[in-house]
Amino acid sequence: MLKEILTSRGVPALKTREEMLDILQREEYGYMPPKPGSFTWTEKIDIENFCAGKATLKRVTLTSEIYGESFSFPIYAAIPKKEGKYPFFIYISFRNQETDRYMPMEEIIDNGFAVLSFCYEDVSNDCNDFEDGLAGIITRRVGRGATTPGKLAMWAWAAQRVMDYATTIDSLDLSAATVCGHSRLGKTALLCAATDERFFLGYSNNSGCSGASIARGTKGETVKDICETRFPYWFCENYFKYIDNEEALPFDQHWLIASIAPRRVYVASAREDQWADPENEYLGCVGASPIYDEHGLMGFVAEDRFPKVGDVFHDGMIGYHLRAGTHYFGREDWQKLMAYIKKHI
Repeated sequence: MLKEILTSRGVPALKTREEMLDILQREEYGYMPPKPGSFTWTEKIDIENFCAGKATLKRVTLTSEIYGESFSFPIYAAIPKKEGKYPFFIYISFRNQETDRYMPMEEIIDNGFAVLSFCYEDVSNDCNDFEDGLAGIITRRVGRGATTPGKLAMWAWAAQRVMDYATTIDSLDLSAATVCGHSRLGKTALLCAATDERFFLGYSNNSGCSGASIARGTKGETVKDICETRFPYWFCENYFKYIDNEEALPFDQHWLIASIAPRRVYVASAREDQWADPENEYLGCVGASPIYDEHGLMGFVAEDRFPKVGDVFHDGMIGYHLRAGTHYFGREDWQKLMAYIKKHI
């Protein structure tokens, strides 16, 4: 049934990962900024006995050379104290704090995970200012054009620099790195994982339009809503061609999910978050699933119907759950995400 719905809407067939990433960057997000010419960091212990002494919290400043200029931003690194190799999250946060209302830090630590987090606005402001932070360097060096990166690509690039730092920490299990975010930062997390094969998993929480949700036939936010009236600076200028013209898109958002294959991806939805359109987020998983067949893997293992509250699909390379409630990244989401990771590492 669901595959027939995608076909009836004219959703494009999948291509190779390289082709999909090229088109997605050219037509939607802009091409990712280049890898840094050099990369350094400074760190200091912020809280020695963090989370009741279970972890150490460090405040770290990452510095990258890009287009001949130096760019720095701060992160927090919460690492469990017990010996061992820890799976970890790179969490793209809305706030410059070591904990966040969307991140139950002690519960995450208790489940055996480390967390490296950063505030997205420490990279570039969430507004149409392209003179600030990383955006300012890119504007000075290459200008603003049809395919230059929007803010989502810049934030995704920063998450990849956090991964650069993670590779220097002996207690982190580099085979179990998850990049995660909520809403606009869920879109960012998917783009980050799609363009960086070091990630075991990309997790999108309520990412909606231009994230996990199929654009064609959406009941929620549209390309016009997101580009014309709200957040045009998140994208490259080419994306504006598809305002009120989604049927002309040479891709749809299942391509973004599929570009993470053969690695894992997880999409989380909330029933009352109709702006993100849970049914179309679910269709994004269905549409991406066939690419895993080419790798001899199980993609999205779920029933051929739209999801119901309480559904949890954890058997395949594409994970999914639908919870009750609104647009939020809460404990229930984290618990399901951690359960999925533990099942598959």
